[in-house]
Amino acid sequence: MPEVHIPPRYRGPTNGERLVVVAGDTVRECIDAVDAQYPGFGELVFDAEGKIRLFATLFVNGDELDRDAGDTRVAGNDRIEILAAVAGG
Repeated sequence: MPEVHIPPRYRGPTNGERLVVVAGDTVRECIDAVDAQYPGFGELVFDAEGKIRLFATLFVNGDELDRDAGDTRVAGNDRIEILAAVAGG
């Protein structure tokens, strides 16, 4: 099953979990599966329009996804990583 690697800034909803193994055929399904286990996680990753949030970058096996690529297919041994950008000045 795909692995979703959770960055430190997004571990509040996951109660500190760094890695969640889920069932899903797309990146969105995997993030939704994490959200089903840990409510509030999905809204950190996707905005109301279903696009990847501005301050989140998603990778599948090291390849960066476009903001509207939530429906990218994943296989059972794929690794989904989230990079949480920090803004401020």
